[in-house]
Parts: sequence; structure tokens; C-alpha cells
Amino acid sequence: MIQGFENKLTRLASAEYTATLRGRMIGLEKESLRVSPEGRIAQTPHPEALGAALTHPYITTDYSEALLELITPPMGGADEVLGFLHKVHAFVYQNIGEELLWATSMPCIMEGEMSIPIGNYGSSNAGMMKHVYRRGLGHRYGRTMQVIAGTHFNFSFSPAFWEAYSELLGISKPMQSFINDQYFCLIRNLLRAGWVVPYLFGASPAVCASFFHGQKPANLAELLPGTYFEPFGTSLRLGDIGYQNKKEVDSGVRVCYDDLTDYVSCLRKAITTPYAGYQALGVNVDGEYRQLNANILQIENEYYSSVRPKQICGVLEKPVDALEARGIRYVELRSLDVNTFAPQGVDEREIHFLEVLFLYCLLSDSPPISANERTGIDNNLLSVAHEGRKPGLLLQRCDTTVPLSLWGQEICNDMLGIAEVFDRLHGGDTYTRVVMSQQEKFRTPEATPSAMMLAEMAENKEGFFDFAMRRSLTYQETFRNSVLTAEDQAFFARQASDSLAQQRRMELEDDVDFDQYLQRYFAG
Repeated sequence: MIQGFENKLTRLASAEYTATLRGRMIGLEKESLRVSPEGRIAQTPHPEALGAALTHPYITTDYSEALLELITPPMGGADEVLGFLHKVHAFVYQNIGEELLWATSMPCIMEGEMSIPIGNYGSSNAGMMKHVYRRGLGHRYGRTMQVIAGTHFNFSFSPAFWEAYSELLGISKPMQSFINDQYFCLIRNLLRAGWVVPYLFGASPAVCASFFHGQKPANLAELLPGTYFEPFGTSLRLGDIGYQNKKEVDSGVRVCYDDLTDYVSCLRKAITTPYAGYQALGVNVDGEYRQLNANILQIENEYYSSVRPKQICGVLEKPVDALEARGIRYVELRSLDVNTFAPQGVDEREIHFLEVLFLYCLLSDSPPISANERTGIDNNLLSVAHEGRKPGLLLQRCDTTVPLSLWGQEICNDMLGIAEVFDRLHGGDTYTRVVMSQQEKFRTPEATPSAMMLAEMAENKEGFFDFAMRRSLTYQETFRNSVLTAEDQAFFARQASDSLAQQRRMELEDDVDFDQYLQRYFAG
């Protein structure tokens, strides 16, 4: 069996193995708040011209009726996936009137928790389940943190790659079992090195004071009246004010990333174990559901992790059952902020870097994560979110500490060999230049997006709201001036009408009431 990062990379760099990387697939899910022309969270329903949020494959909503989620299909490269995302944005802007898509992760002006409308998915049982789940999130964590937007990066290797990689490693076992094991190797290392994502791409160092509903946050400084910030922060979205799993310690359930069996077992325990605090909220109170159940997690999606193994679910199929039945199909990275310096909220440099990072994490040695290391991983992510650009910041690596700048440069240095493999595959030196430019940010933190945001605010003497509003208006003009071809226009219009028709069919075809539907789902 071939072991060691350098040995694996050397073999993978040969033409026969490199060619199998061509079949990798990339997908994006980008969230954006719809806001009024005055910069307040939109109170209008999801526009019918965009289709049904319940059933549309590319345009849906996340927690709030106003929090759009724009989704690409899995595609073969950055140009393709960004091109599709651009078209989705252009179509959305054709159909939201004078409203804007907010250009940052941290939200616009809010006027209390109840100013945040929960997503509405129609009267079908499936639609009501999505709505009630969101009610439960609001009761459990509050609505405000649920409207922080992010971008998810989805990645999978091709079947041809896995066949070749199995041969390269000299491992003979059922292919899906091999794939599951290797994806968990990748996931564990992506957790270990995941702090580089908010450092390099974090773009939420400041927040509008309205986020705190009149309360002064204890750990944030005032940049300007109406704006709070972390002087060395990179991603408040991933920090203490964001959505986290704060019940792990006292509930006794913590997800394990050793292998698929343990991962599924931990999540299954969490979605079936009652939690006293949630029992006190009640489930069906006076004929209205406050939450789907009173368990530690209502459903698996409630568990926040920066990385998730994923499989496509069938009708009434739980994610854990889909993973157990068919294994891992792709890996989802959830720690990307909305890039306020890119119209679509993400750019090709981020995608190219993440492609290299994923392969780096796969090839690197990946022992199980101990309890002590898991604590260090969590602390590293929080430290980088709140003070990642602080000079001399130390992070925990195994049983020692290491300067962030040194560790980041070491990671990028190891990634350069993988970048060369991608460059040989595609021609040119794009990937190498991307990795080298990110490596430079560990020497010059002022080049990070978070530092650039704060510098631009200072230069313009503008607070977070004015900065974000200016950016949002600029991108509104960009997409309004983007002309879709007749073919693209017809494609998105057809997707919208088909999704509305599908939602109506679901509403007509329900054969049980909502109570029975939930019983059937959770018993399955």
C-alpha cells in the first residue's frame, strides 16, 4: 500500500492518473437576502415568477422567505459553474422589481426578530415540514442568526478517479466502501485545515448594529455609529454570533468523523434523543407546531458543521438513511462567506484554490480525530473568525501550538505540487498562481477580503450598512444589464412554471394529514 503525501502525489502526477481528475464535479449554493430599496429585509413573498421554492432545482429559499438560495447543478469547472450562477442572478433580478440582493454575509437593517419572515413552502405536507422545521430553528436559536448568508462549495471526484486511486493505493475492497473511507479522510483533514478558508476568504469582519436589536455586543468594538466590528476579525458569520451547535456538550452527542458508520450513528442518535430544553418549548401547542419534535436535532440538517458528507435523498428518505444505503456522493464545504468583491458572491480564484485544497486533504495522512484535537479544531475556527489577522496569532496543531502565518504558508507550499498537477491537466499556470497568491496573504494579512473591507470603509468613512448598500446597488446594475439569451430565458421560465406545477401536484396528492405525515417520515 502506498502511504505518505509525497508518494501519493508523485504517482498521481503521472498522466494516466492525472487524466481521471478531469471528471471531477463542482457545484455552488449561494445565499442572498432580498432587501427593499431602503436596505431592509424584504417583507414580500417569494416572487411567483421565480417559481416554487419547494420544488425549483436552482432557485429556492433557506431559512427566511427573503433569504434566496441560488443553486448550480454539478459542473465540470469554475467557468461553467460561475457562468450558470451569473445567469441565475440575472434571471432573479428580472423578477424582483426594485428589490436588491444583499451583497454581504451579514444581513441588512432588521427591525426585531419578527421582522424576519420564515420561509413559506405551500400547503403540502412536505412544504409544511420545511416551514415547521424553520419555526423550530427560530424557537431554538432565534431568527436573527438564521439570515446570515453564506456560500456552499460542493465537490466530488469521478468514478474513474476512484478506480485509479484505489489501484494507486493498492486497496482492494467494495468500491463504495473505499470511496466512503477516502471521503472521510478528506473530511477530517478539511476540518483540520478548514481555518484557512475564513482566513483567506472571510468577508464579514463587521456588522450592522440592528443585528443586535438595540443591545450592545460585549465582544465587538464600534467602528462607526451603527457599525460593530472585530479589528482583526475575518468572519463574524463563523464566530460566536453565528449559527452553531451549542448543545453538544450538555446533550452528550457529538458527531464522529472516523467513518461513515460512526457518523451516521451519531446523527441518528441526535435526531432520536429528546432534549429537556426543547421539550419545554412544546411541539404541537394549541394545534400549531412549534417544532418538528423535541429531540437534540429536529432533523440532520440542523447539525451545523463546516463540512458535510452528502448523498441525494429520495422521497421521505432521511439524509442518514441515504448515506447508509448509497454512501457518499459528494462533500459540501459550508464555511465560505459571500464574497462582497464578486458580483456572484464567489469568484474563480476561490474555486480553483478549493479544488486544490480538497485534493491536498485527500492525499494527506488522516488519522482519526481525538477529543483533544477536536477541541483544538473548533477553537482554531473561532480564533480565526474573531482575530485571524492578529499578529502572532497561535493555533493548536495536535499537541502543540504554531503561528497561523507559518502553518498557512506550509499548507500552501504543500498544495503547490497539486496545483501543478491541475495546471498540467488544463494547460497554463492558473492553479499555481492562485495558490501562490493565497500563500502571500499569510505574509500580508491586509490583502485578505476582511482587511480590504475594513480599509474601504475607513477610506470612504462609511459604516457597514452604507458599504454593503453601495456594493449591492453596483451589482444590481451589473445583473440588470446582463441580457439572457432567448434560450436561457426560456430555460429559467420553464423551470419556474414546472416547479409551480409540481408544487400544486404535491398539494393535491397528499393522502394523509400532517400529523400522520410526520409519523411516517420519522418512522421510516
